[in-house]
Amino acid sequence: MNQLERMLKGDLYISDAEELNEMKTFLLERMYQFNHSNYNDFQLRDKLIKEILGGHKDRLKITPPVYFDYGKHTFIGKDFYANFDCIFLDVNTITIGDNVMFGPRVGLYTAGHPIDTDIRNEGLEFGLPIKIGHNVWIGGNAIVMPGVTIGDNTIIGAGSVVTKDIPANVIAIGNPCKVLRNITAADKAYWEAKKKVYEESL
Repeated sequence: MNQLERMLKGDLYISDAEELNEMKTFLLERMYQFNHSNYNDFQLRDKLIKEILGGHKDRLKITPPVYFDYGKHTFIGKDFYANFDCIFLDVNTITIGDNVMFGPRVGLYTAGHPIDTDIRNEGLEFGLPIKIGHNVWIGGNAIVMPGVTIGDNTIIGAGSVVTKDIPANVIAIGNPCKVLRNITAADKAYWEAKKKVYEESL
């Protein structure tokens, strides 16, 4: 296996390999253009982000600046929004469902390094995939660590560090991130009532 294949398999690999550096060069040129484009040049940013990503659906909005390791290993569903300064360390795959929202400075870190110092100092590292379900909201400055899956409809509180899988339909917060409570029918009724008040005020 080459280093790219090792990386995507989750095995140890050397990140300074030639084939990986070529991918990074392709990304860095486009990411620089994206992050330094005129604020109103939505058409250019839309073109660039679609070249950067590995896959995407409709209605994608990422506010610059944004940072990727490779870009091509990140796959995003429809109606995605990321606020500014988000980080996608996609040495392994990041898969994001539909209707997902990120606050500012959310970090998705698939990358990891060996605990053993001698091996770590040789430049060997690894990556584990991150999966985020549909209708997920991740608050600002939250970090999602390698190998984590977050279930559908879940909310991750601002500043959380998600080190383990989080199930669907919950609110989870903290460092390390833990489930606070389930999202219930009472939550739906509360917000539907708030929406009704809003609509009646128009």
